[in-house]
Amino acid sequence: MSDRTPRNPDPQKKPDKVRQVAYKVIRQVTSESGYANLVLNKALRDARLAGRDAAFCTELVHGTLRWQGTYDAFLARCVDRPLNEIDPELLDVLTLGTHQLLRMRVDSYAAVDEMVTLTRVMLGHKRSGLVNAVLRKVSQRTFDQWIETVAPPIEENRLLHLAVAKAHPTWVIDAFADLLGDGDELEDLLDANNEPARVTLVARPGLATIDELIEAGASRAKYSPYAAILESGGDPGRIAAVATGRAGVQDEGSQLVALALANAPIEGSDTAWLDLCAGPGGKSALLAALVEERDGALTAVEPLEHRAELVRANLRAIPGDHQVIVGDGTKPTWEEGSFDRVLADVPCSGLGALRRRPEARWRRTPEDIEELRPLQEDLLDAAINSVRPGGVVGYVTCSPHHDETRAVVDTVLGRRDDATLEDARELFPDVPELGAGPDVQLWPHRQGTDAMYLALIRRS
Repeated sequence: MSDRTPRNPDPQKKPDKVRQVAYKVIRQVTSESGYANLVLNKALRDARLAGRDAAFCTELVHGTLRWQGTYDAFLARCVDRPLNEIDPELLDVLTLGTHQLLRMRVDSYAAVDEMVTLTRVMLGHKRSGLVNAVLRKVSQRTFDQWIETVAPPIEENRLLHLAVAKAHPTWVIDAFADLLGDGDELEDLLDANNEPARVTLVARPGLATIDELIEAGASRAKYSPYAAILESGGDPGRIAAVATGRAGVQDEGSQLVALALANAPIEGSDTAWLDLCAGPGGKSALLAALVEERDGALTAVEPLEHRAELVRANLRAIPGDHQVIVGDGTKPTWEEGSFDRVLADVPCSGLGALRRRPEARWRRTPEDIEELRPLQEDLLDAAINSVRPGGVVGYVTCSPHHDETRAVVDTVLGRRDDATLEDARELFPDVPELGAGPDVQLWPHRQGTDAMYLALIRRS
């Protein structure tokens, strides 16, 4: 790395457009609790960034947010005051610059120069000197050298070392270690969480085919018969099937848990399906397309109107008499036992989607898990009440945390005598390493999917 830095920046120079967009997105995420993927997508459209510029902006945003905790540890060694005494907007500039210096192929002179210019224009000339000085210090070491400097040796404190080196809070690492052990597989998961998720498409049954997506530049995925990977990245909306709603963007793990519920054997009627927690509607669209092939209909429930509108948008291209209800899934307005299959994809911490939601690891707390637990239990109870005897419920979370998955299932089933947990593994054909069952936990480092969890429950 070069240690050259700008000493007399041109006062007329304008900030690089891509970096300015990235900075504004990061500010929205850190100061307004925005969701990086949603804020970024809108910002890219508004700024008309595409191709390499969009890819560069995406890495600036996601990388900075993903490694935020680690960069804070580095920056704490480069400033003369506690980080919590630095204005948040200035700290965001410093972390954005640190990411370019340490984990991107950006010349150090260019990275510092652009951050100084951005600071001068966005935050004022006086602050640009601090940015220049701090980023010069950051540039004097490589990423690995900084890890050696600030993290305890792994043999002395493995947990704290991994927290810095792998950019995960200690409580999250502890939760993962409870499930995977404290060996190499734990590190494999942490590394997988730090890799950007590939863009995965779903060809909605009866509306689009995998071959159509392949012709548009995608490649067949490993496990779901409806999944394709858009290897080149870019805007999926450029694909005709996606633009018209005949296909969509959906992680392969999300497809697999929906398909498992749809393919679980049941006797008798199989035409009334319920998605109890439907927003934003990706699984709803897949289930609606599948039940339509059986001459049935899906009822989708979502408590928030703006998210219900997203569900309607996802269902727009699906033929059939499907219904979206704005309401509380814990307080059904339908008769008990009205449905043959019920999906309860409950609100959760989202710790299974850290690849695509980089800010979530720093935003969530153990208290969030505790606060969500009663709602998760109430929704599972409502789902079981909603399914007919002989029908099945899929309890799903995008989190592998034990207190959001098996603990919820065991608690609810422990107080009921009309429902049993069934082995779901046979409903994931050709998917390896599904665990001891009867429930299924997918993992980024094993299957390359989000860490989706499924418990299959049959009402008696």
